[in-house]
Amino acid sequence: MSTLAPRAETADGYRARRTLPLRVELVRQLKRRRTFVMGAVLVALPFVLAVAFAIGGDPGARNGQVTLMDTATASGANFAAVNLFVSAGFLLVIPVALFCGDTVASEASWSSLRYLLAAPVPRARLLWSKLVIGLGLSLAAMVLLPVVALAVGTAAYGWGPLEIPTGGALAPGTAAQRLVVVVAYIFVSQLVTAGLAFWLSTRTDAPLGAVGGAVGLTIVGNVLDAVTALGHWRDVLPAHWQFAWADAVQPRPEWSGMIQGTVVSVTYALVLFALAFRGFARKDVVS
Repeated sequence: MSTLAPRAETADGYRARRTLPLRVELVRQLKRRRTFVMGAVLVALPFVLAVAFAIGGDPGARNGQVTLMDTATASGANFAAVNLFVSAGFLLVIPVALFCGDTVASEASWSSLRYLLAAPVPRARLLWSKLVIGLGLSLAAMVLLPVVALAVGTAAYGWGPLEIPTGGALAPGTAAQRLVVVVAYIFVSQLVTAGLAFWLSTRTDAPLGAVGGAVGLTIVGNVLDAVTALGHWRDVLPAHWQFAWADAVQPRPEWSGMIQGTVVSVTYALVLFALAFRGFARKDVVS
């Protein structure tokens, strides 16, 4: 009698790469309430700042020192740059942690993860789809803020050159190009938070735990960077380079800081993404 195991069979026309298309995952995420709430917060921020400047008047220089905040009302470009400055350290961390952390964990909390895998959707395909959409929505959030801020700032303060606190100005066209560089760098610098959130999302069934854990660890990194006693050890902290984009809004941009920050962020992110895929491939999914 033959003791060979039965051969695995698949349905005609089944293709693993066609399961859970990116379009389907994107529509699912866009319909979620937290996507609308996060978008509304980012859209509202420029209006809140514009009202604050209208109430408080022209910021002006203090103690003879001019900062980027002091030039906020100089033009729409300056206003957009200020919005990025005040939000890059914390506010923009939240959508990244939310969109990348509330992915796999949310499916597990709804007890729908095992049904997706039984469809069957390969585990690597499922993670890849969710990661791409999570990063895409994170990038969209970072683009949405300066675009709205530029529109609000132009309406309130006019279209003009970006005045640099250290002296000089960038022509409107050049300023727009530099702001694109700034947004791209901020996105890259947030890849560490995305990696943390995504990895935690594959380790827990609680979306809040994944999102909160990523935000909390990012805050810890910011605190450690403020400890000057660490000296050169701070160079390996992603938070140490999060504002290196300021070098891009100078008459002669300096790229060394952004290059170092990019290397640090991408290295951490690749390790965390690899851990997420490796761990989830071996995980016993019961929810």
